[in-house]
Amino acid sequence: MNTIFFKYVIEVERTRSITQAAENLFMAQPNLSKAIKEIEESLGFAIFKRTSKGVIPTPKGNEFLDYARNIASQLDKIDSLSKPKEAGSQSFNISIPRGSYISHAFIHFVEELNREEEINLNLQETNAMTTIDNVATGRFDLGVIRYQTAYERYFLDFLKDKQLCHESIWEFEYLVLMSKDSLLAKEPQVEHPYLDKLTEIIHGDNVIPYLSANGESLPQHSGAGKKKIYLYERCNQFELLSAIPDTYMWVSPIPKDYLMRYRLIQRPCSVQGNQYRDILVYAKGYQFTDLDRKFIDKLYQTKDEVAKMQE
Repeated sequence: MNTIFFKYVIEVERTRSITQAAENLFMAQPNLSKAIKEIEESLGFAIFKRTSKGVIPTPKGNEFLDYARNIASQLDKIDSLSKPKEAGSQSFNISIPRGSYISHAFIHFVEELNREEEINLNLQETNAMTTIDNVATGRFDLGVIRYQTAYERYFLDFLKDKQLCHESIWEFEYLVLMSKDSLLAKEPQVEHPYLDKLTEIIHGDNVIPYLSANGESLPQHSGAGKKKIYLYERCNQFELLSAIPDTYMWVSPIPKDYLMRYRLIQRPCSVQGNQYRDILVYAKGYQFTDLDRKFIDKLYQTKDEVAKMQE
């Protein structure tokens, strides 16, 4: 089997769309569809099935994809042997959730890099499943994923299946983030029913496939109101929250700098299922570089600073 086929099926699984996968792979959609069909015919079983949630793997397809990811990761490592890092190069890559304290740590990490040497950094803000895939396939060395603690067993089992290690960073409760001009701004604690009168801002790609046969997303504790705005870029949320006082968002605790810059406040809200955890993930056997350790130190330092604000 041509090893390029592994890349094809991994991208289809990641995007849950043959059309999007073809675009990402810079190839025509009919050609990718034909390649997938050829792979399935050679294997004797279907790798994917079409659902209302997109293209998702069959049970045997999931098993095949595990092998495909492992092979692709090993091939990437073999390829990297012929591309040694240049002396003096500051290389670092990480895939993270849209968490402001994490991005804040990254900014301080970058500030301390040596500007006289080469800098090669790669940061992606995305959902937990994409981060797991990024690290499992070797596209990123490190990742941080976020999940509701009620679903911890699911995520830890998934990480084990992908042969990924993990370390806990922080367990916290989501807060309600809103403008200082919000009607609820004067409340020391927000009552959940009142949120239904406002417009909720939500990150639109936090879907957890394979939790059910249909690949449905995990239940969220967002309001039952019908006014919602789905975003895919973290910075847009601050602009909207600041400019439109009747919007709000569930977030991890926010650094003071962001609150002051955008005239925002964060308030607790008692609601079921509001415990979240951020964990660091990396491949089994991965050796941390000096830059990795510097970022991790900065991450824990920033987390402690933000956590102290909540006391």
